[in-house]
Amino acid sequence: MVDINIDELNKKLNNPIKKFASLKGFEIIAENLVYKIYDLFGRNALLSMLYQIGKGTGETISKRIKEKYGKDVFQIEEALQILLEELKDYYSVQIKDIEMSEDKIRLIIENRCFLREPIKDRERLKLGKAFCRINKGYFESAFTDLTKIKKVDINYLENDEEKDVCIEELVFYL
Repeated sequence: MVDINIDELNKKLNNPIKKFASLKGFEIIAENLVYKIYDLFGRNALLSMLYQIGKGTGETISKRIKEKYGKDVFQIEEALQILLEELKDYYSVQIKDIEMSEDKIRLIIENRCFLREPIKDRERLKLGKAFCRINKGYFESAFTDLTKIKKVDINYLENDEEKDVCIEELVFYL
């Protein structure tokens, strides 16, 4: 039988740090979660799961916005302003260009989001790839629900390292 002195062992194990690196821990878990789902279920299942996670969150925020403003339908500009005001702790968006036609409105945006730093710090996560499907599901569902436009797409176009933003298109199909 092994004799263990609990007091001595606890002194050796004691960690006086009060503030843990929680975000760094979540980065590691997120990266491994993405690749474990990919390994077990494949690319399509991974992309679908991440999109649905974002979609559920988008539905939650749009419900909260509707309750807060006491209405069910918002114009595109109004929805954009309100949604991004609600999300200012997580996103910074600037519009670079607007293209308008009879059947769609296409915004080219610079988007700096809460996922950017964790993705940059992880070797296997890439900007605009699988993990960003969370944002895709989030914005597409929130804007569709708030504007009642049947189809809204957000797509990654490129990374602007100099400005530290993703360049994306946000398309409202009228």
